[in-house]
Amino acid sequence: MHWTVYILRCADGTLYTGITNDLERRISEHQSGQGAKYTKGRGPFELVFNESYRNRAEASRREIEVKSMNRVQKLKLVTGKES
Repeated sequence: MHWTVYILRCADGTLYTGITNDLERRISEHQSGQGAKYTKGRGPFELVFNESYRNRAEASRREIEVKSMNRVQKLKLVTGKES
């Protein structure tokens, strides 16, 4: 089983970062209002970034790293211009 770190762009332009082992299901949960508390009422969403990892530990470490980034850094990551 692989794990995915993902970033969603919310309808209000904010970015949400999360991890999952089933990206399609997780995005559906966000769209239906059953995802994270932060995303409730902020849809529709656009998947703007995702990376796969072999296990949850690796994905969790990367999620923490991405969540610690500021908006500019996250946008650079999304556009592939991370330095």
